[in-house]
Amino acid sequence: MDDDLELLGSGVDPIAEQFETYEEYLDKQITAADIFYLEDVSLARQLVELGYHGNGEVIRREEFAQRKQAAEELQLARLNTKAKRLASAGKKFDGLPVLQALQQREESVRNGKLTTIIFIRDKNAKGQEVSGYIDYGHRLKAEQMEAVFEHKKRLLPRPTDLSFYNWDTQVSMSNATANFQVIAENEKGLLFKNKRDRKVINVDPKAVPGDNSTRTELQTEEYIQAVIYDHVTRRRA
Repeated sequence: MDDDLELLGSGVDPIAEQFETYEEYLDKQITAADIFYLEDVSLARQLVELGYHGNGEVIRREEFAQRKQAAEELQLARLNTKAKRLASAGKKFDGLPVLQALQQREESVRNGKLTTIIFIRDKNAKGQEVSGYIDYGHRLKAEQMEAVFEHKKRLLPRPTDLSFYNWDTQVSMSNATANFQVIAENEKGLLFKNKRDRKVINVDPKAVPGDNSTRTELQTEEYIQAVIYDHVTRRRA
């Protein structure tokens, strides 16, 4: 039983995970021969619990209860950690397609399985119409997105994003991020190259977005226009 008394490397207690009750734990050490000779499951359990039977050292009922409680607390702590890690966790966005779409993608973008570009066109605080392409993964790392998911501020393009244009002042900016390279001077128009798998995303609404990429236009009242480009990343061989 020494191996059973050790916790697994992940912090999981094998006994607490395997057995729902102390009786199940005792039953695991009772053989068919025990039942045949004793003819009483309760008596067989008592003998195991008292240490007169079984394979090696047997943990006491009190310790089993403590370990079950510790396992439940560990599971709860892990769930809370995951909730804290995701800025959108536990929030509801009924009637808000953009925030709902960002929530659906947040975990995959954070763990690198997905890269997402958000195109937004709307008016800023000064009433100026702005548009731009936002690297969602970059924003998640560069700022506290909780404020966006809590409706304390709006997600709008900035001059530091992949692409930015102010229709009133005609200021135009473009910037590479850790995920994308901007290809502005191209006959196909504006393109973004994924730095992980080198695939190109074409944001022209009339064109195919590219390999492993999809374009989703959201019908929403949150913005004048909102489009999401998802790219499932593939590492180069």
